[in-house]
Amino acid sequence: RIRGVRAAAAAAAAGRGHAPEPAAPAGAAALSPQEALKREAAEAAVERHVRSGMVVGLGTGSTARHMVACIGRKLAAGALRDVTGVPTSESTAAQARGLQSPLASLATHARLDVCIDGADAVDARLNLVKGGGGALLREKMVARCAAKFVVITDASKTCDALGPSFALPVEVTPFCWEHTMRQIGQMDSLRGAEAAPRLRKKEAGGDDKYTTDNGNYIVD
Repeated sequence: RIRGVRAAAAAAAAGRGHAPEPAAPAGAAALSPQEALKREAAEAAVERHVRSGMVVGLGTGSTARHMVACIGRKLAAGALRDVTGVPTSESTAAQARGLQSPLASLATHARLDVCIDGADAVDARLNLVKGGGGALLREKMVARCAAKFVVITDASKTCDALGPSFALPVEVTPFCWEHTMRQIGQMDSLRGAEAAPRLRKKEAGGDDKYTTDNGNYIVD
């Protein structure tokens, strides 16, 4: 159910399937090389996996933003029709609404055709670390309701093994979060590990706790 789309596949996807991708708006800021790769991967995923009439899970993060923008452009140009998005975060919902893309939730659309999202780290076996953007709970709930889950990344997210390149996020309830964090640190799978669980803050070195859209905390 997990499909990976590499940025290099974008060129091969061009010109196939439905109408071509509309050009970016005039005056748009030039993208960095890494952002350009993210956009290519996102556009390749939309080209290959999104069709008119689908219900699509809309991921969260810097790569997923390009996917949401691509769907919005295609809807505006008429290259896609009747695509309903189920967003995985308030930020994604706000972006989609700004593009006038139709939205729904799992309350009314519990079966999705596809969910497209990014990842923070991907190993050679397509194991993933997700949730660096703080939307991991909603991302997982939406992905589980999709018939197909497509992961879009650029080459900077690939790694030999999960762990060293990106800490594993865990969303925890504020109630007794200190106890929960201790329990996480005492898991058998972490015995002997040098890294200790830490509570995510809004800003590095700050005191304010990072809070998810669900009002929870994140332990990394």
